[in-house]
Amino acid sequence: MKKKMILDVDTGIDDAIGIILAVKSRQFDILAVTTVNGNVSLDTATLNTCKILDLLNEQDISVIKGADSPIIRSPFFEHRIHGEDGIGGALKDVPVKKRPDDGFASDFIINSILNFPGEVTLVMTGPLTNLALAVKKCPQITKLVKEVIFMGGVIKGVGNVTPTSEYNTYVDPEAAKIVLQAGFASITQVGLDVTRKVLLGEEHIQLIQNDELADYIRQSTSDYRKRYFERNGIWACAMHDPLAVAIALQEDLVTREEYYVDVETKSELCDGQMVCDFQNRLMKQPNAQVCLDVDAEAFFDLFIRIINS
Repeated sequence: MKKKMILDVDTGIDDAIGIILAVKSRQFDILAVTTVNGNVSLDTATLNTCKILDLLNEQDISVIKGADSPIIRSPFFEHRIHGEDGIGGALKDVPVKKRPDDGFASDFIINSILNFPGEVTLVMTGPLTNLALAVKKCPQITKLVKEVIFMGGVIKGVGNVTPTSEYNTYVDPEAAKIVLQAGFASITQVGLDVTRKVLLGEEHIQLIQNDELADYIRQSTSDYRKRYFERNGIWACAMHDPLAVAIALQEDLVTREEYYVDVETKSELCDGQMVCDFQNRLMKQPNAQVCLDVDAEAFFDLFIRIINS
């Protein structure tokens, strides 16, 4: 049986590739792709999601809009990384056929979990606003969802927005705190510590046999890879969000350990920092499975095989 999944995105460059991976895998019963304010505005994230589903000739998957701002903070967009349109201008002049469905993402998440108890996997690749709102409205979903896999935070490394904070947790740290403290039975944190080890380069793109997808991925990641080169000296870009999708497909891609994790929300210097209690200093029960290492070669083997399927 296919795994029932909701993919929650703020569709920028790597979210889009994550959507492609999820759809092309044919391993998921995708109940919907829900969208959230993050890399770009809610409307742009939704438009980009529809463009990607059009690219895949996939009209049957619902797209449902969610929160248009963080829980209490102002939006913070990443146009310098993802471009003004969020996907590097790759589908700039392409007409859009797909349209979003009615409804609100948090309500859809709640109803799906209640309708399919113990069956729904949530893969969250943007700020956790939609899930936090769902938890606040219907706390019992924490006991009824199958698993949550979210891309966010950095445990041992440096941030990518501030010296200590990863983008998704920086944008809505209150949402991340709500989700982490909600009591989910299975929640996996996929942070920069592992996503920075899966770097997409031209050598990977050349292995993609579908010319249309290869051209899209090459064009959408062009500036993204250039900026990574300018900062890190490597002409590549990190597959942050596709790795979260890939873990839902093949959990042994990563090494995970259970720890207590929280997010800083009241710091002058470290707002949005994810703090992992490696030594149990706080004497609290673990609340997350933290990804500590990844088999990058196995990830790209899976990625290329699915894209070429």
